[in-house]
Amino acid sequence: MGDSKLILCCFIACILFLGVNGENPYRYITWKVTYGDIYPLGVKQQGILINGQFPGPHIDAVTNDNLIISVYNYLNEPFLISWNGVQQRRNSWQDGVSGTNCPIRPGKNFTYVLQVKDQIGSFYYFPSLLFHKAAGGYGAIRIWSRPKIPVPFPSPAGDFTVLAGDWYKTNHYVLRRLLDSGHNLPFPDGLLINGRGWNGYTFTVDPGRTYRFRVSNVGLTTSINFRIQGHNLKLIEVEGSHTLQNTYTSFDIHLGQSCSFLVTADQIPQDYYVVASTRFTRRVLTTTAVLHYSNSKRGVSGPVPGAPTIQIAPSVMQARSIRWNLTASGPRPNPQGSYHYGLITPSRTIMLSNSAPYINGKQRYAVNGVSYVPADTPLKIADYFKIPGVFNLGSIPTWPPSGSNAYFQTSVMAANFREYVEIVFQNWEDTVQSWHIDGYSFFVVGMNGGQWTPASRSSYNLRDTVARCTTQVYPRSWTAIYMALDNVGMWNIRSENWARQYLGQQFYLRVYSPANSWRDELPIPKNALLCGRARGRHTRPF
Repeated sequence: MGDSKLILCCFIACILFLGVNGENPYRYITWKVTYGDIYPLGVKQQGILINGQFPGPHIDAVTNDNLIISVYNYLNEPFLISWNGVQQRRNSWQDGVSGTNCPIRPGKNFTYVLQVKDQIGSFYYFPSLLFHKAAGGYGAIRIWSRPKIPVPFPSPAGDFTVLAGDWYKTNHYVLRRLLDSGHNLPFPDGLLINGRGWNGYTFTVDPGRTYRFRVSNVGLTTSINFRIQGHNLKLIEVEGSHTLQNTYTSFDIHLGQSCSFLVTADQIPQDYYVVASTRFTRRVLTTTAVLHYSNSKRGVSGPVPGAPTIQIAPSVMQARSIRWNLTASGPRPNPQGSYHYGLITPSRTIMLSNSAPYINGKQRYAVNGVSYVPADTPLKIADYFKIPGVFNLGSIPTWPPSGSNAYFQTSVMAANFREYVEIVFQNWEDTVQSWHIDGYSFFVVGMNGGQWTPASRSSYNLRDTVARCTTQVYPRSWTAIYMALDNVGMWNIRSENWARQYLGQQFYLRVYSPANSWRDELPIPKNALLCGRARGRHTRPF
């Protein structure tokens, strides 16, 4: 009788699991992560390659696909991959950051099992530990709509990925030692487009045809401006949201952000500059790729087209012009505008203020006066096994404290499943901030200069602002978002400036459901790596 009950329980569990994932395709990917010599700025460096490539191979998926990604670590350091913008619905176990996963030890492997549930759009993956991002190891993620779901533009003739961002000639471990010693990074040495320097990459187009360009800022420290000589950029998507199709001559993309443009090859057949340059920096770095018409007989010529440099106002106006396409279908057949985010009253307001304190004589960065330090055990795993002493809920305040003394803490903020919250990012520093929230897409309802107050809500866009996962905060300004906490798990909220993130400008939001149900959260993976105080424990039998 006992055996028959066990078999029945196993059968029910399998049905539940297959009900979640069984009808959707599986894509199997194997990655070998190695060091290799790269020369992106003409100087030999130690890069991190995936299957021998820098940048790494694209991930192509369709909404709701299951991705089985086996990662073999051939580095001499622990390694993790995270998935910028992939929401990991009910499954923060696969998020690939230090608060959710044990690292893959040298010579070992780990298989990520994740689903791009109810998502479309342009994202990227990156290495999340030990400042590895400064050595490469990143690549594009493209999530396509299901065939029967209409998209609000004709099928383009081609789909190009642009991974752009600042770069250092110095090896990542030297930069890491510099940060560990209490110093900030120097100014970057240059910019890259798809791992190449000046005119090092070519996009080939046919005259008269229209192409999609998916652009991500994968850099470490600076916002960029993107443009194509003589061509307009028609914005169609921002981090999984179809947008109103406004046209721009150049576009600001802040750290960690991704977007898509339609570009029509409607100029005289020749070669044109594809340009990325730094924004909000006194010294402006620029790099170019080439837009090559297939019948071109003439190379690039003329000056590289200019763009705003340190001016804030044009960037703010441009950011406010990005609007949701209310009639377009997202990953589901219902229009994006059917979710009336502006009609829901938030249950509470959280304010997050960044700062750059010195603690024990060393440069650190903090959120609400708390500079994050990683625990010896991933927070998600410690929470599952109820291991005491790893972290404390409420170890970061939900409002900036009045004092100026910052301190170290493994900071975790508590939140409840199905809360609807307002989060205000308050920036009193003189640099642009870029904030990312794992596991979620949120509504950027407002941004303005000075101090946020309740009266600031009168300027909110409560009708058609865009939903995204990374937002900028301008100097001495604020940005406000609305977010439905509909995804149970342990979620990283961080600066996308990688030095600031590394030195403490991050924390975790624990979204909790008391139900302990697979409906709300998937169980710990059977293959979960266990380390720290969880070493020697067991995951689950099936």
